[in-house]
Amino acid sequence: MKKKFISNCLERGYSPKLTNEVWDQIKAFAGYAFAKGHSASYAVESYQSLYLKKYFPLEFMTAVLNNGGGFYNIETYVHEIWLQGGKIEAPCINNSDHGNCILSDTVYLGLGMLKSLEFRTSHKILNERGLYGVFENFDDFVDRISIGIEQLIILIRIDAFRFTGIDKHQLLWEAHLKLDSNKTKSLQPVLFKQNKVTYDIPKLTTELVIDAYDQIELIGFPLCSRFDLINCNLPSNILASDLKDYINKQVTICGKLVTAKGTPTKDKRLMHFGTFIDVAGGYFDTVHFPKIAETYDISSVGVYFIKGKVVDDLGCLAIIVDYIEYLSMIPDPRFLDVNTNAKLI
Repeated sequence: MKKKFISNCLERGYSPKLTNEVWDQIKAFAGYAFAKGHSASYAVESYQSLYLKKYFPLEFMTAVLNNGGGFYNIETYVHEIWLQGGKIEAPCINNSDHGNCILSDTVYLGLGMLKSLEFRTSHKILNERGLYGVFENFDDFVDRISIGIEQLIILIRIDAFRFTGIDKHQLLWEAHLKLDSNKTKSLQPVLFKQNKVTYDIPKLTTELVIDAYDQIELIGFPLCSRFDLINCNLPSNILASDLKDYINKQVTICGKLVTAKGTPTKDKRLMHFGTFIDVAGGYFDTVHFPKIAETYDISSVGVYFIKGKVVDDLGCLAIIVDYIEYLSMIPDPRFLDVNTNAKLI
């Protein structure tokens, strides 16, 4: 092929130098080029995916979640659903499936998203609901599902019984009072249900921070904005959309870390390229040269305060970071002494 290519080029009047340069480029490309079948099939798949993401964004992102995500963490794909106008709901015993499902513009996270919930528990709930209908209330669920107290607590903590209108802290008390862990439950259907004993439980209410910590533990991320969980006032109100007005200027901005990619420099030092989300949900990129990357750690998931210079590289804006600081979260109030405001040991 090489002899034929060179011969044909020379016959057409091209110089030997140009001919050999072109051949070297073709030869180099052959080292990493895809076969035609691969190239064509990936082109078709990319086009189809782009069409679905454009015209069916909520369905597309829900499918991505059910496929285990991708390059980014699950929280980032959930954020994308929110950006596309979707609503995100925690797992619900009456609306959720094992995988994530979409009803109108609401995406219900699946029971399978709960890290400690056993598959057989999820299967029992879905099978019972499919055969005999949705659960009317908490007592109805306890009567129909044979479940251990530990598994029931997981469902209560994620607020899977919120349709009852009863605060989850009250339900935790009821679960311990009504569920007899020492009694083996009969598998036979009950013809006449016994009246449940009603206990006089003090009025209890949860709060956003407690719910967020439960969600982080049980599904890996909070369903509220992480900016609502920082333990200080937001130090900067600049948004990603404002950066175009600060090219070649110093800015301060707050962002939730999406991902950070480390790469070695010529002198074998490590630098980072970061991606963050601002308080309004917009994305912006950062560059951390070795001195900054070695000084300031960005391994923790959460919100950061960033100082740096905005640069424009062929229309792509980025912040060359001079300083970055992790903003601590509000502590879980359940582990604080209300009298001393100090963490209990």
